[in-house]
Formats: sequence, structure tokens, C-alpha cells
Amino acid sequence: MAAPVTRFLAAAKAAAKSPAGAATRRRFASSSARHDDAQEAVKWERITYFGIATCTVLAIYNLSKGHQHFPDPPPYPYLHIRNKEFPWGPDGLFEKKKHSDHH
Repeated sequence: MAAPVTRFLAAAKAAAKSPAGAATRRRFASSSARHDDAQEAVKWERITYFGIATCTVLAIYNLSKGHQHFPDPPPYPYLHIRNKEFPWGPDGLFEKKKHSDHH
């Protein structure tokens, strides 16, 4: 218990000896004398825009290439089991197939 009190008293004596006008500034690990927040914000803004442009160019390149078309799978009878007709017709809601009974 005596050690913290001794350190506190030593710090109080050191503060009393320093000139009244000289305020000590705390330095943290992330700050430096040459560090400027505005420059850091501009740097990260540029990095962000560069990343957006790069991703856009890569997406356009990948989407513009041709892709492989696979053949239609065989019409297995167990895939389209319909016990009751849909209210909108024999196909699924977003399917459009040609039927011979429609005009």
C-alpha cells in the first residue's frame, strides 16, 4: 500500500516543480510529430477509390468472358411430381415451357 502512495507523492512533487505555463503533452503510440489526420484521411480515401476501380475492372473483365453452357439434364420423372395443379398452370411460377395443349 505504501508503494502507490509514494509514487503518487513523487509525481505530485515533480508536477509542482515544473513551470506553471508548461503543459506536458501525452504522446501515444499512434501519434507522432509528423502525423496529420487530414493527410491520413486523404490517403485512405485514395486507397478506397483505387480498390473500387480495381474491383470494377476485374468484375467487367470476368463478366465479359464467355462461359460454359451445360446441356439440359435428363427429364427424370421423380423431379416434377405434381399431385395437384398450380393455380397458375402446369409450370412453376417463374417457368415458361412450351405445351402442346396451349394455343
